[in-house]
Amino acid sequence: MKTLLTIIALSFALLVGNDKMPSVLVKKLDGTKVNTIDIIKNDGKPVVISFWATWCKPCKKELDAMAENFDEWKKETGVKIIAVSIDDSRSSAKVVTDVKAKNWPFEIYLDENQDLKRSLNIINVPHTFLLDGQGNIVWSHNSYVEGDEDILYENIKKIIKGEKIN
Repeated sequence: MKTLLTIIALSFALLVGNDKMPSVLVKKLDGTKVNTIDIIKNDGKPVVISFWATWCKPCKKELDAMAENFDEWKKETGVKIIAVSIDDSRSSAKVVTDVKAKNWPFEIYLDENQDLKRSLNIINVPHTFLLDGQGNIVWSHNSYVEGDEDILYENIKKIIKGEKIN
């Protein structure tokens, strides 16, 4: 009975606890490897991580919408936006080409082996995560339709105010 209660308590703690960003190596566009724990540091301010792929049109639309608003969002909230490509090593050159063509103003990383994608149980892209200033994953969203960036920004502002996200 004691063992059963312990298992139930641990399971409950895993379900209700804040998820932290896992420690995984990803690549910068220049090929340098960095740990995700280091790239999410943002002086206690929120961080948005958007997973995308070069073949994914909704992904690019989402990143374009974020890019349009980035300067204003950063000025008002200090948010950091990170885009992580799940393209493999064969298509990573296309990532660099797309990023240069789009001129996105935020950090771009490559998850060529999809280690980070797997560790976060991502099935489809685009998949966007919002982290609070302590690196806790407080919100995530899968897919993209026009206007989703407004919901994301409302959630960023809630974090800044110390409010909970529903």
